[in-house]
Amino acid sequence: MAEFSDYIVYVDESGDHSVTSIDPDFPVFALSFCIVKKDEYLSMVVPSMQALKFKYWGHDSVVLHEHEIRKSKGDFTFLLTDRALREQFYEDLTQVMVDAPITIIGSVIDKVTLTEKYANPWSPYDLALHFCLERLQTFLRENGQEGKLTHVVFECRGKTEDDDLELTFRRIVAGDGHWGYRKHKFEIMDFEPKFAKKSVNSTGLQLADLTARPIALKTLRPNQPNRAYDVILTKMGAIKQFP
Repeated sequence: MAEFSDYIVYVDESGDHSVTSIDPDFPVFALSFCIVKKDEYLSMVVPSMQALKFKYWGHDSVVLHEHEIRKSKGDFTFLLTDRALREQFYEDLTQVMVDAPITIIGSVIDKVTLTEKYANPWSPYDLALHFCLERLQTFLRENGQEGKLTHVVFECRGKTEDDDLELTFRRIVAGDGHWGYRKHKFEIMDFEPKFAKKSVNSTGLQLADLTARPIALKTLRPNQPNRAYDVILTKMGAIKQFP
């Protein structure tokens, strides 16, 4: 039986990774890795998230989703009706993020520049995944996890997409990626991708979901106020923008 890592990684994205149809209002793709120590996840992250849910809904079956929170949809329609309650909710949610002992690794791909610079551009998702895995490996080595099995958790997107992502993930960590620059050696680490449905209500995936869009927006509109990014920045282990 493999020796498990002391850390677990949760992943989320913002934007789509198509380079054939680029949204002029959101021409970037961002990937966020949220790394957390398992003992701190159990003792700090999960309880604080559960407490937030019990406070505002009286139960913990709600899934915190950045898009629905921002649009005040679904379980978050109450944010439309009471300004004071909305401001308190955002304050409490921000505090959950502030208190969370996580390290974030992000990658943002500028799809317009990518397609202008390369005649046959790589998939933005594949590039972002490669960059994040490189920096994840560095983080784990620095924290004594060499030789241990680290799980990297993604939210399910559909069987075909999940199968394609798993294949790309395994090719990258096997060193079978033709990225046009130095070859990174992943064999000193043991990475395993896992796919979780939204219905499992993973606290870690919800945390990752809250980080991806602010990272993308900071790159897209660097001078725009971005309170969420200000919190994320205090936890940023590495960020890579490409090209």
